[in-house]
Order: sequence, then structure tokens, then C-alpha cells
Amino acid sequence: MGIGHREEMKLAALSAPARTTETRLEPRLQRALVAGSDALDELAHVHPVDGRDGALALAVIHDLFVAPLDSVRDAAVYQHHPAVMTLKGRLESDLMDRVRALVDRGTRPRDESAVEAIRSLASGDMVPSVYRWVAASASWAGLRSFLEMEGGPDGGFDDLVAIGQIGLLGEPKLELARNYWDEMGRGSAGNVHTQLQHRMAAAVGLGSTPRSLLPIEALDRSLLSTMLATNRRLQPELVGALGLIELQAGPRCRSVVRAMRRLDASEDALAFYREHAVADPKHGHAWLHHVVRPLSADPWWAAGMVRGALCRSAVNAAFFDMVAGRVNGGFAGVRPGTAGTLSLLPGQKS
Repeated sequence: MGIGHREEMKLAALSAPARTTETRLEPRLQRALVAGSDALDELAHVHPVDGRDGALALAVIHDLFVAPLDSVRDAAVYQHHPAVMTLKGRLESDLMDRVRALVDRGTRPRDESAVEAIRSLASGDMVPSVYRWVAASASWAGLRSFLEMEGGPDGGFDDLVAIGQIGLLGEPKLELARNYWDEMGRGSAGNVHTQLQHRMAAAVGLGSTPRSLLPIEALDRSLLSTMLATNRRLQPELVGALGLIELQAGPRCRSVVRAMRRLDASEDALAFYREHAVADPKHGHAWLHHVVRPLSADPWWAAGMVRGALCRSAVNAAFFDMVAGRVNGGFAGVRPGTAGTLSLLPGQKS
């Protein structure tokens, strides 16, 4: 009988020499999560070799908090290990430095209410140019490449909504519950959004790419969500970022639906994006009026929600600039930092 991936990693860790020439933090962290506490202690003050290495290492840490348990198994015991938490804080600080630099290059909303600020951010780049290319002229090969990069409007969004409602009361909690119920297919197992996504991926023939091959723009876009979800003090930012996602997903999904209809896609391919094209504009409006508006009566919440929306808008802009470059390059190649057919991490809408 063969052995599983984690068992293989454990055997490799046990048989590896005490010293290694590996300088990258991410593979060392992967091995340490198998080898145990002492190995993790040795990494507490190790720095990544570059931004991508740090982003990949942070993704490994966030897996301990939000990935399906079957994918981390016994390593979850180290979720709050002191060395892991030290690394998490430092790597998230690096991530926020990159995000702030993107925010500083973008347009800030006027000094207005949180509702109007987030609404204006959403409308500023509602449908990036790459979606117009998708709708009007992408071939099946180009559409598949784009959808693998884009990641689709779900993944772990349902989990992010569940985390976002913790401790809320009244209308904001009810609205997040309504949103979550839609994610759950309103009680129909076959209509759960992740199931629709799986059927779409099978019908279209989408592939996947190891996380190690993702460009840093894709990594940071996903890591922003998981950072906000795994730091309780950033709950207002999480609520603001999720609101922006809902406001922008509908028109983008309509572009994908137009492309699929132009290419005579099957019903299984269409159902996923069509559902979001209809549902998400309603969710976005409701999020503004039943979540953001009541919570923004507290200035601390208001400021945090706007910051979260700003951060999401900034990483979106960087991501879609990167995707547009790959469209223009014909999606040739798969190496990090080059044009390629690359998959995003799970857990994000458009």
C-alpha cells in the first residue's frame, strides 16, 4: 500500500540532514510543520528571501486557520504555536506594506459616509477591461485561461461570510445570514455555490496550477481576505472588503455569461456565473444598506470598513493589471512573473 503526501513529507523530514542549503522560508516551514515544535522554533526569526517567498509562507500559515482540515490534518495543532504566530505577524506586516503601497497609488474616495465611500469605490472600476475582452472576443482557450486566473466568484466566500458575522447583532447579522443562505443554495445541496462551481469547472475543462506558480498579485489578492478573516481586530475591514466584492461581482459575472453564451457553453457551465450575475447585485445593495449603514454609526467601524474596501480595491487593480498583461501576451508560459495559464487560490470572488 502506498503512503500519502503528508507521510512522505514526514519521512523526508526525518531523513533529511540537520543542516540544509534551502534558504526559502516556505519549504522550510512546510517541513517544520511535519517535523514538530523544535523545528518551528528555529524558524521564528527567519525572514523570507523575497516577497513571493513570504506570500507563499503566509499562505501555508493561513491554511492552518481556514483551509479544509483534511488538507492540514495534524499540522493544525501548530496553529497558535509561538513561532507560527511570530511569523504570521511579521509576514502579514509585509503583506500590508505591499497593499498600502497599492492603495497609495490608487484613488481614494471623498470624505463621505462609509456607504457612499464604498459605493464610489465599487463603481470606479466595476468592469475591468479584461472582462470586456472576455465577453466580446475570447476564444474557449482564452476563456479557460482567464477563468483559471480569475478563480471564480466563490471558493471560500461562504466561510468568509461566516467569519464576518461573529459577534454582530441585529440587521447586520441577519443580512450576513441571508447572504450565507444563498451561498448554501437556499437549502438545496445541488445549488450550493461551491457545487455549481465544481460543475462549471468540469464542464469547461478548467485546470489548476500549484500555488508555487502563482504570481504575487494573485497571492496577495487571496491573502488579503484570509488575513482579514484570521485577525479579529480586522473584522470591520473584512466586512468592508466583502461588501466591495459583492458590489462588483455581478457585472463581471455577466461578462463571463455573455462569453459562454457566445461560445455555446452547456447549462452546467452557465449555471454558476449566471447565478452570481443575478444574485450578487442584490447582495451588494443589501450589504450597503443592512450591514455597512447600521455598523457605520460607530466611527471606528466606519473607518475600518472603508479601509477594507480600499485594500480590496487596490489588490484587485493590481491583479487585473497583471491579468491584462497576460491577455496581451497570449497566456504563453507558466513561470511565476511571466504570462501564463495560472490558477488562483480558492476563497475569492471576482
